[in-house]
Amino acid sequence: MELSSLIPHIEALIFASDKPLTIPEMQDLLNSAFEFEDEGDKMSEEQVSTALHGIIEKYSAEFYPFEVRESGGGWQFLTKKDYHKTVAQLNGEKFLKRLSAAALETLAIIAYKQPVTKGEIEIIRGVSADYTIQKLLEKELIVITGRNEQLPGHPLVYETSKTFMDYFGINSPEDLPKIKEVLPEQIVEPTPVHHTEFEQGETLAVSDVGELIDNEDVEGARLYLATEDQGTPVEDNPDQNIDSDEDTHEENGEHETDNKE
Repeated sequence: MELSSLIPHIEALIFASDKPLTIPEMQDLLNSAFEFEDEGDKMSEEQVSTALHGIIEKYSAEFYPFEVRESGGGWQFLTKKDYHKTVAQLNGEKFLKRLSAAALETLAIIAYKQPVTKGEIEIIRGVSADYTIQKLLEKELIVITGRNEQLPGHPLVYETSKTFMDYFGINSPEDLPKIKEVLPEQIVEPTPVHHTEFEQGETLAVSDVGELIDNEDVEGARLYLATEDQGTPVEDNPDQNIDSDEDTHEENGEHETDNKE
């Protein structure tokens, strides 16, 4: 088949597909459509690739508001950036669906650290990740790819999915923006520690931000007993201040409705 005749058929496939198409998938679909009897007449990957690049070049012209781009492991028509705001008016809030801050944080950790376990995510975030991981799995932005056999209990391992790549318009995790190096002027200096001698058993009052205060009756002060090693809480309740996504997701607006996430 001539290249000029092949191009519109590939355009039609990409346009009609509800997911990105790979070159081998296009090849199989075209060969099935034309029902070639002779093996020598069937489309090759090279022919499809050549025609595809002709289509890419065609729609790269400024005249067209859309283009053919590789995304999510395949090729698809995507609106050019200059027209995103216009197209968004078609679907209103549904088009502008957002992920919660907690979900974005968790997703970013998985994207840059994959493969990664839930425990590793929680160490980085400092809170439970059960809720956000479940929501990301429901949205098919992440997948379970196995277990880490090197860790006790063999925890599940998470990675980003093809849906994630399609959602963010990238072809592989390597296409993610690089994490910028911290500039010298952006480095936060460590908090100076003033070594003060305290008698053992002396009650110390500490503010919510960790500053030593003189008056233990100040509202919000936390009391510690001075020991040889370190301050020990007067009322030590290890479960009292544990934060988790399950406890806070409603406060942060992480509801079940899609329009708010």
